Amino acid sequence: MAKKTAVIDLGSNSVRMVVFEKTSRYGFFICSEHKKKVRLGENAYNNNKILQEEAMLKAEKALTYFKEKALKEKCRKIIAVGTSALRDAPNAKDFIARIAKNVGLNIKCINGKTESFLGGLAALNLLSDIQNATTIDIGGGSTELCLIKEGKIVDCISLDLGTVRLKEIFYDTKKFNALDQFIQEALKQVPKHFQNENIIAIGGSLRALSNSIMKKNSYPLKMIHNFSYSFEKEKNHIEKIQNAKNLNDFNIKKDRFDTIKEGCVIFLALAKNLKAKNIITSAVGVREGVFLSNLFQKYTKIKNETTDFSKFNAKFPPNFNPSLKSIQDRFSIDYNDKSAYFANKLFDTLLPIHKINLAFKKDLINAAKLSHIGERINFYFANEHSAYIALNSLHFGFSHKEILLISTILKANGKKINPFAIENIKDLLPNNHILAWLNFILALSKKLAKDTDENLDFTLENHTLYIYSTKKQIYFSKEEIKKISKPKLIILAFNQQN
Repeated sequence: MAKKTAVIDLGSNSVRMVVFEKTSRYGFFICSEHKKKVRLGENAYNNNKILQEEAMLKAEKALTYFKEKALKEKCRKIIAVGTSALRDAPNAKDFIARIAKNVGLNIKCINGKTESFLGGLAALNLLSDIQNATTIDIGGGSTELCLIKEGKIVDCISLDLGTVRLKEIFYDTKKFNALDQFIQEALKQVPKHFQNENIIAIGGSLRALSNSIMKKNSYPLKMIHNFSYSFEKEKNHIEKIQNAKNLNDFNIKKDRFDTIKEGCVIFLALAKNLKAKNIITSAVGVREGVFLSNLFQKYTKIKNETTDFSKFNAKFPPNFNPSLKSIQDRFSIDYNDKSAYFANKLFDTLLPIHKINLAFKKDLINAAKLSHIGERINFYFANEHSAYIALNSLHFGFSHKEILLISTILKANGKKINPFAIENIKDLLPNNHILAWLNFILALSKKLAKDTDENLDFTLENHTLYIYSTKKQIYFSKEEIKKISKPKLIILAFNQQN
């Protein structure tokens, strides 16, 4: 696969392009994102779904611009896909041929099930630990649902419910009486097994709603990917947006003003129908799904009659994270460093006295893997550089709680954590006991790793941690180790094995 790949998504409302850069076999990060609001489906839904010349011209100009940007960014591969407005249009083939001739891009028109699957594939691989959920991806022309069970995609469906579609057919014509009946007819197409208390929200409209909720609640992180909220608690807020006269009061971006109410109508109806309880926001969708399908080399042209999705499912290798690997690749981390190895052993050795849930060991080890990245920027305040990079680059596959925990113990670097420094994020962090122990183990692991690349042994006896080395001559920076803030009732002792 090319080192840099551009994926263009030609939707009913907007044209978007994301540029991905691979750093290794599965490690990658997003270089840039571009968006143009061309509304390809504009005036099509009231004209027998035929793409109109003005809309096609806007789309052609946007695609020309995106291709130029992709080439300037040295993308070796450009993949363009078209969704609802394109697959509905009787003149779609003419438009695709026009773009091929005038722009030099080959657009793949994907069916509804494929679109649904690609959004589900991205969410499954790039959100944090998704086992059972239903995705809702609201676009300009359609809405896709993807059912995930036991960590696998098992069913997909596409509905003719889109923000631009509803706007032109019902809102612009003031046919509100027919709107509810239209939605109810669409809901009848959703099988009952799609009902799920966990809903993954995909698409610009739903990200806008999540952003509004985050600001209303003064949420401490700006990261929208993996932000979750209770549907019951926030349903009233979404209803207020749907009925609002002034959207400026809800922190909605102006480019969403004309379709956000239609998005609210669709989302509220579907969330109620699916018996939603917990909403998980996904900043990834079709574009990331297209990239992953290429990365995994999985064919994803799914036929509409498909019922068996087993051959299309693909995931990263066990215990692998693309964001973590990408950071390690880009900062040339020394993979022979023993920090993570020692952190793993120390956590297990000290388990009888710290009694921390084993789930936190993964966060500790991931922090240890990133504990030296700050040094690649500047030796001074390296721990703060590491914390910043972790906070802003662990985008895929990590929950907000995991990101904040990793960043917090990286920044602490063995010093006592100031409660005032974490006051605004304390609700997303574990208790002080867990923080203190993880901070201690990480700092001790780093110090030991700097002193030796030997596989040290550890034992715990009567609250004393014995650190054994097999070499006769080894220097331990004991003075530095003494500076580490230790939890109560723990003593360190160094010994050499014969």
